[in-house]
Amino acid sequence: MAYAHITGWGMFVPEKILTNDDLSKMVDTNDEWIRSRTGIRERRIANEEQSSASLATEAAIRALDVANLKPTELDLIIVSSSSPEHIFPSTASLVQDRIGATKAGAFDLSAACTGFIYALDMGAQAIRSGSVRNVLVVGTETLSRFVDWTDRNTCILFGDGSGAFVLQADEKPGGVLSSVLHSDGSGGDLLTLPAGGSRFPATTATVQDGLHFIQMDGKGVFRFATRVMARATKEALEKAGLGLEDLDLVVPHQANMRIIDAAARGLKLPMEKFMVNLDRYGNTSTASIPIATVEAFEGGRLKAGDTVVFVGFGAGLTWGALAAEWSGPRPVERRVRHGWYLLFARVRSMILRVMRIIEGMLWGRFGR
Repeated sequence: MAYAHITGWGMFVPEKILTNDDLSKMVDTNDEWIRSRTGIRERRIANEEQSSASLATEAAIRALDVANLKPTELDLIIVSSSSPEHIFPSTASLVQDRIGATKAGAFDLSAACTGFIYALDMGAQAIRSGSVRNVLVVGTETLSRFVDWTDRNTCILFGDGSGAFVLQADEKPGGVLSSVLHSDGSGGDLLTLPAGGSRFPATTATVQDGLHFIQMDGKGVFRFATRVMARATKEALEKAGLGLEDLDLVVPHQANMRIIDAAARGLKLPMEKFMVNLDRYGNTSTASIPIATVEAFEGGRLKAGDTVVFVGFGAGLTWGALAAEWSGPRPVERRVRHGWYLLFARVRSMILRVMRIIEGMLWGRFGR
């Protein structure tokens, strides 16, 4: 039996910082009001040249570098996003092309802020089945593009960023131990982006009515989240045959400090057991858990052999948790130079595009 080990991780956030004081010049709010209700001080905002795919590509390369894995060795790429590059093609396919993962299948997964946990579970299950050995899982967001900057209830919350894990098959027990995934569509109206899909395609009316912006029932989401976070954490541990005493670290979805506090009280665990960085990034949706995990490792809070639980909730409504034994980076003899693979990927993509143009011209001439 193959076990899915987390062997690589990486994150990337835009340089631009939007502070609470900056927001106070845009809407009727202030730093104290935001921090007391959310715990957020600042968030990162993508520039005009950046997108969910470009952020994902940067995080993916960093994760591959930690894993010392060639892009050409990837079998599968799963991108979770609430703000994908397009409805189609998938953001995962764009990442696959940009990093030169020539052998990998690629698809997007939509489960809102819980999406990274769903994607990790899908990748681990694919490894356990024996169909693949190397999987790249990415959570990436540019939610700032979908925020109504005149609505102080939502614009204060969201930020942009990307995080990625590499999962690799290994016969050694460990890695992903268990997961629990849940959904309750009856609460779908609590957090939604109404227009842009087949129900409300883009029209002058949908734009004028602001239906392409995030809409949220903050109190309803808060009540839901405080119920499910502790419960899902316990479920994942129990499914893995573990107890709270075995837990070294919880990496929760970074949405609201009061929600994380409530989860800690529900589990009767000290806040020292929780990784929190939402004060600097805000809610980056599917990217929040991998970003927080990278910073936990770099800060010495996550070590090889530790038991960690990733837990999240989001629109859908969705929620879930995944328990893992942190593997740590594998020992390597020779480093992979990913710069060469990125250059190869760009050249290959250009050649394929030119070939399609020539193919179209030939078909147009001889296919009549």
